[in-house]
Amino acid sequence: MSPLEGVTPYPAEFIERYRQAGYWEDRTLGQFFDDICQRYTGRTAIVAKSQPVSYAEMSRQVERLAAQLLKFGLKPGDRFVMQLPNEPAFIYLFFALQKLGVIPVMALVSHRYTEISHFLRLSEARGYAFPDHSGDFEFKNLAEQVKAENPRLKYLLVSGANSLEGAISLDQLLADNGEATGPALDGSEVDPLEPALFQLSGGTTGVPKLIPRTHNDYLYNVRASAAVTDIRPDDRLLVALPMSHNFPLACPGMLGFLMHGARVVLSNSTRPTDLLALIQQERVTHLELVPTLIIRLVNEPALADFDLSSLRIINSGGQKLQSEIKRQAEEMIPNCVVQEVFGMAEGLLCYGRLEDPAAVRYETVGRPVSASDEILLLDDEGNPVPDGEIGELYVRGPYTLRGYFRVPEYNARAFTPNGFYRSGDLMRRHPSGNYIVEGRKKDLINRGGEKISAEEIENLILTHPAVFNVACIPVPDPILGERICACVILKPAQSLILADLCQFLLGTGIAKFKLPERQEIMTEFPLSKFGKVAKNVLVQQII
Repeated sequence: MSPLEGVTPYPAEFIERYRQAGYWEDRTLGQFFDDICQRYTGRTAIVAKSQPVSYAEMSRQVERLAAQLLKFGLKPGDRFVMQLPNEPAFIYLFFALQKLGVIPVMALVSHRYTEISHFLRLSEARGYAFPDHSGDFEFKNLAEQVKAENPRLKYLLVSGANSLEGAISLDQLLADNGEATGPALDGSEVDPLEPALFQLSGGTTGVPKLIPRTHNDYLYNVRASAAVTDIRPDDRLLVALPMSHNFPLACPGMLGFLMHGARVVLSNSTRPTDLLALIQQERVTHLELVPTLIIRLVNEPALADFDLSSLRIINSGGQKLQSEIKRQAEEMIPNCVVQEVFGMAEGLLCYGRLEDPAAVRYETVGRPVSASDEILLLDDEGNPVPDGEIGELYVRGPYTLRGYFRVPEYNARAFTPNGFYRSGDLMRRHPSGNYIVEGRKKDLINRGGEKISAEEIENLILTHPAVFNVACIPVPDPILGERICACVILKPAQSLILADLCQFLLGTGIAKFKLPERQEIMTEFPLSKFGKVAKNVLVQQII
């Protein structure tokens, strides 16, 4: 398998360093899957809609699906956009692609034409898997459009009802009795230094960029995060966040629990009462949620009506969780500890340790999971800041990327010559050695854990015929953390209301979660000394 063009490799000296340290084991996710299925064959791996699936049955489904996909002519290094909900078919397809060395692009079910078409073009994907519908959205027209626009896209896989001519039923493939045989399915052709999957950035410019995560670095990512989250063989993880996200997939996520022979309980609902019912019914031990959902959960009036005695750990990630919410959650569920995660799909993971004093856990986002995570906090001139002072996070390590996929100009700005990633996050070091997040330099709006590029939305709003200029800013929200406010300067004699703006934006094909939820009509913007919109000043004006 030749190196994939557009991927920035780890330098040879670092490859050797990480191998010698035992971080990289030179095995693939396909080989990892075979290992766990052989080791835990009789145990339950997945529970979905109260139906258990054993490791043995999961293995049979993956082998069956991989054999069918192999007939399509897919080969190691091909790309495949995955846009599936939290269902067993997601897990089967993910591992079937890994068995073949095909690289999944981890799209969200909430993505629409703008995002999916971008992922397909940039990755040059040969396949696209999607559900027949999500809520009231039917995927048929979207799939037809992107198929017509992308000559390399050969295979459309539909989960659920298939009414699309030329598409293939994923359900039917899984029901096929064909067996997988031959060396093409043993992982021997897959290089563990090559990408296992593409995660998505919350990038500040345009739609998300593709993050290549290699087999070596991703398996270490899983192993290192699992080591600090107290996973036991009989534990159960409730996965309610979209499983394509790095957090529920691998931090430690689905992969971390399967690594330990534990089970994964799947849910497509995030309603508090649904989550509480599943915790009680399935004796869930671990939850991975964003702060928005934790706030809703602990404020659910029916909380006391459920038996939550099995729940030991709530991992919080995606955005900063206020200390008072951590304290409240632990008071409401006395046998439970809230463990915060500061992480990024690009790599670095910081966890509050379960053994940390409560005051430290409440105040900080933890510390890196690897002794070889190299962290720098630098000022605007690139100088290290003293402990306790705020600096921008630069990071390099055994599971942090060395470059986004096929964006060399952006990579030249986002990475230092010696391989440190300029994260844009502002942090300071706590006396305990843990870190505290103090904001960010990059122009992102963090809505309930979803990172939205302000520039992407601004560029779309600027195409509206009534708009002269626009600045999208975050405004505080007690539940979501931040919401998008579109500050608009109109052209002469024009008018625009928020409902019409949102309808216009939906027509461009963007995901609904990116829509502005507030609009302010303005005559001018405050400017910095460099003539740019001073968004920090604008935020204060709007608040």
